[in-house]
Amino acid sequence: MRSSVAELRELKAEAERGPSPEATRRQHAKGKLTVRERLELLFDPGTFQEVEQLRRHRASGFGLEDRRPATDGVVTGWGRVDGRTVFAYAHDFRVFGGSLGEAHAAKIHKLMDLAEAAGAPLVGLNDGAGARIQEGVTALAGYGGIFRRSVRASGVIPQISVVLGPCAGGATYSPALTDFVFMVRGTAQMYITGPDVVGAVTGESVTHEELGGAEMHGAVSGVAAIVCDDEAECLAEVRYLLSMLPSNNRELAPVAFTADPADRSCDALLDLVPPNPRQSYDVRDVIREIVDDGEVFEVHARWATNLVCALTRLDGHVVGVVANQPSVSAGVLDIPASEKGARFVQFCDAFSIPLVTLVDVPGFLPGKDQEYGGIIRHGAKLLYAYCNATVPRVQVILRKAYGGAYIVMDSRSIGCDLSFAWPTNEIAVMGAEGAANVVFRREIAAAPDPDEARAQRIKEYRQELMHSYYAAERGLVDDVIDPADTRRVLVRSLAMLRAKDAPLPSRKHGNLPL
Repeated sequence: MRSSVAELRELKAEAERGPSPEATRRQHAKGKLTVRERLELLFDPGTFQEVEQLRRHRASGFGLEDRRPATDGVVTGWGRVDGRTVFAYAHDFRVFGGSLGEAHAAKIHKLMDLAEAAGAPLVGLNDGAGARIQEGVTALAGYGGIFRRSVRASGVIPQISVVLGPCAGGATYSPALTDFVFMVRGTAQMYITGPDVVGAVTGESVTHEELGGAEMHGAVSGVAAIVCDDEAECLAEVRYLLSMLPSNNRELAPVAFTADPADRSCDALLDLVPPNPRQSYDVRDVIREIVDDGEVFEVHARWATNLVCALTRLDGHVVGVVANQPSVSAGVLDIPASEKGARFVQFCDAFSIPLVTLVDVPGFLPGKDQEYGGIIRHGAKLLYAYCNATVPRVQVILRKAYGGAYIVMDSRSIGCDLSFAWPTNEIAVMGAEGAANVVFRREIAAAPDPDEARAQRIKEYRQELMHSYYAAERGLVDDVIDPADTRRVLVRSLAMLRAKDAPLPSRKHGNLPL
């Protein structure tokens, strides 16, 4: 028995060391950690339990029969993050370039099934060269099994992808199907076809970074929700995100202790937001002033920046915040912002995270490019997500709220539970200037002094239909509140709504807009 145990220990030690010291040096030379160094950063010390460490592929041909390393290029298992169970698989680029073969895929399939059965989050650490070409179609079938399981687990357990190296071809759809994608600058790339193929087919000359780097996906495509400078920061951010998520859709997110008083007065808000709707400000300052200890986890911070989506806490309870950003394009809604907001609202609703919507929106962005790009159907995605959400929903109108964008930003008419407004609110079909030009067009044109007539009609329209209490008088706003009371009002409202029950009609599923 002792000799057998000694042999076992040597086999496990060999699997943990990886193929060779030289392979490890090459990994480090690229600025990347090894697979086990990454897992040590992700999990609480000493809690990772590996499964199928000794698994090897059974393929032959092209020299594979002579190369059968343990793990087959992926480490799978579970451990604890802040004391809570989390499952993870991590590609080992030192073994077959982290490429996916039949055995490799089977390990991931098993882990995904375990995570769903146990009701615990799943984290994928991606650093692989895609399908293992030497294994042919069996490798492609392996990806199909991953995609199917990811879709089945969507909205059941949180799924997080961390891209730490190459991720190309069909492999990119694995992260794309998950809830959040993290990428590291300088080392992570994602693309369907690489620069060489792009150059051969289209004649375009493009680098790996330009085509699929973290900066591009964080700011242009919106594929990456979080972009980090290095792997240590990235995995720390993953741990922080996990601390704000429930383990599954049958549980609530963890409640954290806070010394920040629930009834704290937010006096700084009186100066943060200018009363003039034409003046800009950073809505993130408003969010930080309202929430616990000013701590905010913003997602897609560099994409569709005219809308802010963030996870944070109020009185220790996790909430999702959606807010127009007046410092970027006046906070207007456009195609990327609509997609960003819809995705975030759907995630929060799937995992019972209440929604707070801060509104300061002049409307949808007009123009040929937006119409040709499908602003109607993309805007409908955000509308659909809000209308379909059954979690507690509270709206706060900070300043302007015009037209269809006011409706879409979780107005009372589409089902928010409570709507509050600051005394600076202006809720209308459009701004007073535009409305006067439409309603009184002929009268203004016929006036001896059109400019004076226009100014008078704008003043009258604002006084009659856009004063701060117009919506409240008609029951479209529940209360007009002192901005300093915003935190207190939100905490009390969400506490009252915590047991909200709003079942949807029996159906297989809805038909989301394209």
